[in-house]
Amino acid sequence: MTLPSEAEIVIIGGGIAGASVAYHLTKLDRKNVLLLEQNQLGGGTTWHAAGMVGRLRTTNTMTRINMASAELYAGLEKETGHSVGWKQVGSVIVGKSKDRMIQLERTCAMAELMGVEAHIISAEEAQHRWPLMRNDDLLGAAWLPHDGKVIPKEVPVALAKGAQQRGAKIIEGVRVLALEQKAGRVTGVITDQGSIKAECIVLTGGMWSREFGLRCGVNLPLYPVEHHYIVTEPIEGAYDELPLGRDPDLCIYFRGEGNAIMLGAFQKFTKPWWVEKIPDDFSFKLLDPDWEKYQEPLAGGRWRIPALEKCGFEKFVNGPESFTPDNNWLMGETPELRNLFVMTGFNSIGIASSGGAGKYLAEWILEGRPTMDLWSVDVRRFGSWANNRAFLRERVTEVLGLHYQMAWPNRELETGRNLRKSPLHDRLAAQGACFGVKNGWERPNWFARSRRGNGASTPPASEAPSFFIGGYAEKPVMEYSFGRQNWFANHAAEHRATRDNVAVFDQTGFSKFVFKGEDVVNVLQRLCGNNVDVPIGQAVYTGLFNERGGFESDLTVVRTSPCEYFIITGSSQTVRDFDWITSNLRTGERAELVDVTSAYSIIGVMGPNARTLLNRVTDADLSHAAFPFLASRIISVGHATVRAVRLTYVGELGWELHAPMEQAALVYDTIMTAGTDLGVTNAGHYAINSLRLEKGYRAWGAELSPDDTPLEAGLGFAIDWNKPFLGREALLAQKQAGVKRRLVVFVLEDPEPVLWGSEPIYRDDKPVGYTTSGSYGHSVGGAIAMGYVSHSGVVTPEFVQSGRFEINVSGRRYPATAYLRPPYDPERRRILA
Repeated sequence: MTLPSEAEIVIIGGGIAGASVAYHLTKLDRKNVLLLEQNQLGGGTTWHAAGMVGRLRTTNTMTRINMASAELYAGLEKETGHSVGWKQVGSVIVGKSKDRMIQLERTCAMAELMGVEAHIISAEEAQHRWPLMRNDDLLGAAWLPHDGKVIPKEVPVALAKGAQQRGAKIIEGVRVLALEQKAGRVTGVITDQGSIKAECIVLTGGMWSREFGLRCGVNLPLYPVEHHYIVTEPIEGAYDELPLGRDPDLCIYFRGEGNAIMLGAFQKFTKPWWVEKIPDDFSFKLLDPDWEKYQEPLAGGRWRIPALEKCGFEKFVNGPESFTPDNNWLMGETPELRNLFVMTGFNSIGIASSGGAGKYLAEWILEGRPTMDLWSVDVRRFGSWANNRAFLRERVTEVLGLHYQMAWPNRELETGRNLRKSPLHDRLAAQGACFGVKNGWERPNWFARSRRGNGASTPPASEAPSFFIGGYAEKPVMEYSFGRQNWFANHAAEHRATRDNVAVFDQTGFSKFVFKGEDVVNVLQRLCGNNVDVPIGQAVYTGLFNERGGFESDLTVVRTSPCEYFIITGSSQTVRDFDWITSNLRTGERAELVDVTSAYSIIGVMGPNARTLLNRVTDADLSHAAFPFLASRIISVGHATVRAVRLTYVGELGWELHAPMEQAALVYDTIMTAGTDLGVTNAGHYAINSLRLEKGYRAWGAELSPDDTPLEAGLGFAIDWNKPFLGREALLAQKQAGVKRRLVVFVLEDPEPVLWGSEPIYRDDKPVGYTTSGSYGHSVGGAIAMGYVSHSGVVTPEFVQSGRFEINVSGRRYPATAYLRPPYDPERRRILA
């Protein structure tokens, strides 16, 4: 086929991802679509995939994507005439430990809310569905009857055929060398056979995407690892319609392959593909078999399926697959180049997810914005720090195994750590900080402690709640559980220190910007729901909304001069928020946004004694009259100079101190020395989470997303309806019609369980939503969470208050009290009844 000189949309890469995007774009009536593949369709990673298509994922968004894939594949042959081998065989996930069964219980409970049929079954029934499997060590299993499988190499062929039938051009054997760009936008591609002009370009290049992105100035953090499976010789009793089988405790999966068995593995740690440059012609090729590395999963397979003990093996597949630092793929428009979209790095779930992901990316391209919340796969969640090859080679060895490792609450990755550290890091580590990671930043989650240094592990009576909470963790090491984890008592002490005295928080990882220019006020007034045209020295909490009225972010803006603002937003949103603001600047507007995240540390001093402590180290007047809530001043702290902002994310009196990085340690030392006799305490981000839940403070990425509006989230008070802003029309319409879902705070009546998020909520025995985040509220005496309550009609306050609520915690329902106001009120220092 002759190479055209131009196309509306050019897709680079003809694996299942690229073919899916082409298919869905033509479904949406885009005819002038050109897909270029450097070798043959499906020849990179797609062809050697295991072909398993599960419908259920960990979030509603990802489940919708996988369900769309399954529905697409089931009808693809009828539509295109090309068989993809779809068989709805179901899947069985076995559990041999109590913790694994708890995880499966939680999985099945959420499946009901997401529209996926899933059941807990006995070990005997699991063996009935997979007769060649032993079950004497199993406690049970999960059964998902609508899962299925395909022949991987046939799927991109069928999708491409469907796209061609609607006008798309598919050309193989054309290598794209570079992108043409002008004024920050892509304008075409340069191939080994000539140039092609284009309005939009979609990169679906799989494991080649990172190297291609680097040539174009785009960060795409992914790297290939070795992924293994084997296929046996024919085995008596094996047949192609056997269900998909998974034994995550043994890190293996298995299924029928004709009259043989496929046995694959997601080992806890795998090997990166040690290659300087991925060969351009690595098409329908494999790496050498690695039987030594495969010994552990092979032994596990022989245990679970005794027929494997004596059989031979006809095939060893060692295929490289690209993984990202967090086990989610990369999708969306790149912040570096406008009109360059990506969909790549599928972490071994490309077959299960690409069919649906292509649909939602096609909608994103044509609508100009995502049509649902896709933050978990948004390419903007990573900064340039994540694209370091040495880091990627280390991190991806762990990521592959996450598919089958326990999905513990608050699980932290172990590899590729200490990339971004606060100036306080070493001081906090010396005082027992147990660190977690957010957007590469090491930040303290909790602090190890012993009783007044004497080694005892029981909290003193003054710190103990009304029921025993267990001993302190004396070493900063996580011990995971679905119940109370080993840091529970430590967290309680930090929580109460903030409520009753004063605590210090290292919040350096928060994203920070300076926004300045003659038009900056007009720009922010257009983008922010709240009024930000306030006096100099005042802070404002506000949302940024899309056209649908959903949250693109929520942040704090501090006016520092007539034409300048200091902006503080979440740790994970640095690239996203920068991109959202700058992409909404109009031609000719004089406003410049500068990322100053790495220039300033944030030290939070929070609690009823915060003023007493800070008065000892500053000559500034911190009285309420001189320094009211949401005020911002430049003050001295000892010998250092900081911007102090009186605000709180924990629901107590407090100040955030924004110090230059080079003075952060000085500020911290000054505060801690001055507060020794007060009993000033270090506190971590787990305490921030529980404290903010008690006060009803929302978190973006949990309670707030592009699919959630401020009216649903109970944040209508932070909107100035008297000015125009992006999303106002949609919100006015919703305000008039009423909301069909409303954010509610829940406290369990039983003080024993713990809530983590993603637990189903029931009103009068009917499922109405799930928890968005959770913790233990040590001031309210029980587990606390937020979650949206949904209804076919308008969800009024009366609807919430009149209901009887329960929350499903690991398979058991617990009564919960619902609150539309914060259950903890620091002004009255009591719990609301």
